[in-house]
Amino acid sequence: MKVLVTGGAGFIGSHTCDRLLSLGHDIVVLDALTQPVHPTGRKPSYLSREIDFYQGDVRNRDLLANLLRRVDAVYHFAAYQDYLTDFAHFTDVNVVSTALIYEIIVAERLDIARVVVASSQSTMGEGLYRCPSDGEQLPGMRPEKALSSAGWEVPCPQCGGRMEMQATPEHVSNPQNAYGMSKLGEEMVAINLGRRYDIPTVALRYSIVQGPRQSVYNAYSGACRIFCLSYKQGIAPTVYEDGEAVRDYVNINDVMDANALVLLDDRAAGQVFNVGGGTPVTTKEFADIVMHQYGSGLEAKVTGEYRFGDTRHILSDISKLRKLGWEPRRTPADSVRAYAGWLDGIGGLDGVLAQANAQMRALGVVRKAGGA
Repeated sequence: MKVLVTGGAGFIGSHTCDRLLSLGHDIVVLDALTQPVHPTGRKPSYLSREIDFYQGDVRNRDLLANLLRRVDAVYHFAAYQDYLTDFAHFTDVNVVSTALIYEIIVAERLDIARVVVASSQSTMGEGLYRCPSDGEQLPGMRPEKALSSAGWEVPCPQCGGRMEMQATPEHVSNPQNAYGMSKLGEEMVAINLGRRYDIPTVALRYSIVQGPRQSVYNAYSGACRIFCLSYKQGIAPTVYEDGEAVRDYVNINDVMDANALVLLDDRAAGQVFNVGGGTPVTTKEFADIVMHQYGSGLEAKVTGEYRFGDTRHILSDISKLRKLGWEPRRTPADSVRAYAGWLDGIGGLDGVLAQANAQMRALGVVRKAGGA
């Protein structure tokens, strides 16, 4: 099968290319090689020479159409993701490019066996909670007033009482930031147009994917990057809020297993699947994993800082994908070990962490609770 991978020079895209090549597929990559993920604007050395590579914007209709005519399937990973406030750009890149793929397929009556789009756990926002008194709840974003007073937990929208986080299934969509909203839009365009025009489509809602090649320059890249860079420099990292926020980490090789599965399994067509690690991990627990990887005794610092717009807790329900035979087999420690090893081969990192921190503060994203 000949497969187009948009964003194929990036983190998940490049690993997907490697996996597809190992399975005997021919690969075409379209990637704009834009900053901050690709600071030099050059094709990364880890991309196989077997790949037919094109540099360009996925919103370039003529270029995209030319590539779509040549392939049997598409993985659409090209996306804009960061923690910045250029809100319109998220929709322009993530939703418009997806709609254009389907527009071209329909207009030219192309025979595409599968389109796999990269969605995100961020489409679920704070996710699903249960209140002892009021049952299941889908809370909105935590207000600035609560965060600035170190009110970290999400109260019940009905009674104001304490709630318990639930594993969140695919039918829940409640995004609270520009990236999550754009990914939900992308997901809806892909699944609905795919069903309407009989284009077999799968949307994969990735949790926090960890492993080698995850950008060190992108402010959106989270805990693994920040903590590894900190401990590599002998600095105790800061954990936001109180360190007890829950996240769901999934190893890049487990993601590759899912990506390969849905390409050929017809049971996946027309559906959305969560792809997560299956285990809740607090930010402090993850920092400890990185600390042990580097043999450090410097525990992460809790300073009362927070990122405005962050979710408090999120854990994906992965039972639906498990029914297709998929299983997350690697641990967060496996991911950290692999990422740290890859990071050792990267030079020029001395100012990266400080620059990202300064940028986040300048934008007003990182703030400090008054009572912390």
